[in-house]
Amino acid sequence: MSSDQAFWTGLSPEEHEFQYNPQAAFPNFKDAQTERAPVNADALARLERQADLAYGEHPLRKVDIYPARGGAGASPVHVFYHGGYWRAQDKQNFAFVAAPLVAAGITTVIANYELCPASTLDGVAESAIAALAWVRREIHRFGGNAGRIGLSGHSAGAHLVAECLAHDWAAEGLDPTFVSHAVLISGIYDPRPVVQTSVNAEVQLTEDIAARRDVERRRVHVQCPATIFVGGLEPWHWIDQSYRYSHHLHRSGMNPEVHTLPRWGHFDILNEFREAGSPILKAAIGHPADHSPRHGEQCVGR
Repeated sequence: MSSDQAFWTGLSPEEHEFQYNPQAAFPNFKDAQTERAPVNADALARLERQADLAYGEHPLRKVDIYPARGGAGASPVHVFYHGGYWRAQDKQNFAFVAAPLVAAGITTVIANYELCPASTLDGVAESAIAALAWVRREIHRFGGNAGRIGLSGHSAGAHLVAECLAHDWAAEGLDPTFVSHAVLISGIYDPRPVVQTSVNAEVQLTEDIAARRDVERRRVHVQCPATIFVGGLEPWHWIDQSYRYSHHLHRSGMNPEVHTLPRWGHFDILNEFREAGSPILKAAIGHPADHSPRHGEQCVGR
């Protein structure tokens, strides 16, 4: 048994569920989406949107594109992967993420991807990578710069961003520097603890699949600026994942920033996209995060 396995396998079943199932840690988890619903509806109504563009045959292999308006030349691009523990949620609920990015002159892509249990986590990850590959090929048709694509994701979506960083783009003849930067928010990076949670009734991870999709140990093929965020109100084991993944990036030759934002739990941390000048929004736009802690923030990195 490795030392990191020992770190979580000693928990009682109840504590393990609390640490690795955000819905158990935050029983009011639905409140964050409910509170954001009017803002999201406004973004859907107000923004130009190319909806349900297919990047494959699976019905969930679709993206929504929010083109940037005006400006000379092709705009920077940002791709966002939603959370939902690989088995829930839909891109339409995250239009509010696009609003400030489009206002900053960034063409924004909100991606759907295959979901468990209809697909395995292998299929989920492969579809997220396929979405980025499609954006790289096609985004010029929507005014975007295919050589300047930023990534962000929340929770399971952060894991999918890490999957994109671990993908060997060069083996497909692509220069991986098309990924300009990555923002990973409240992510899970080692799926193995999920096997012992109630969530696995839907995710249906096996030990083999969990080990194969463990991005804490996979080679990183995309060397780009990376910023990792986690809510300070989240359980410690969940917070620890962000630091462990940052160590992996360091070992891979990168110099990521890590920020613990004390105001936020797992589900309301996405409200940062609604706050002008917030650390997450600045990082997603591609501006370096502030190096001095805010609101008691803890940070390590560059």
